[in-house]
Amino acid sequence: MNIRQKLLLVVAALMLLPLYYIPFWSISMTAPQYPEGIGMYIHINDVRGHNQHDIQSINTLNHYIGMKEIHVDEIPELKIMPYIFAFMIGSLILIALIGNQKLLLGWLILFVILSIAGIVDYYLWGYDYGHNLDPDAPIKVPGMSYQPPLIGTKQLLNIRASSYPTWGSALMVGSFMLSALVYYKNKKNS
Repeated sequence: MNIRQKLLLVVAALMLLPLYYIPFWSISMTAPQYPEGIGMYIHINDVRGHNQHDIQSINTLNHYIGMKEIHVDEIPELKIMPYIFAFMIGSLILIALIGNQKLLLGWLILFVILSIAGIVDYYLWGYDYGHNLDPDAPIKVPGMSYQPPLIGTKQLLNIRASSYPTWGSALMVGSFMLSALVYYKNKKNS
C-alpha cells in the first residue's frame, strides 16, 4: 500500500467519527392529530425526537395502541454500538498504518457482516415493537400490527410512517466504498 492509499484509509476511518454526533436513521410520522409530523432520529447511542417533544408524543400514541414506550436505557444496542464504531475506526487506522491488504479485506468483510446484523436487528426490533402489543390497550384493531417500515413509507391506520437512512448512513457507505476502492486499487497494482 502506498502512502496515498494509507491516507485514504485514514480518511475512511475518520468518516465514521461524525456518527457519534449525527443520526444514521430517521423515522417520521404524520397523522390528522399531528399534521406537522413527529419523528425520531436514531443515533449509534441515542434516540432523539425530530423536535423537542416528539418522543413523548410517540410514546403517548404508542400507549393508545398498545406499543411499548421508547426508553433509550432499555435499548442494549445503543450501549454497544459506540464501542463497535470505536473498534471499526481504530482498526482501520491501524490497518492504514500497517498497510496490510489481508487485514483490510477482513475489515471490509466485518463491515458487511456488522451492517447485515444491524439491519436484521433493526427489522426484528421493529417487528417486536409493532407486533408485541399490550392486550389491555385502549385502542384495539383485530389483526392490526404497527411495525414501522424497514425502509420506505407505510400506512398504519391513520398514521403515515416513513423510515429512511440519514447523513450518518451515507457516511458509513462512503467509508466502506472508499476502503473498498483502496483494496481494489492495491490488489490491481500488486
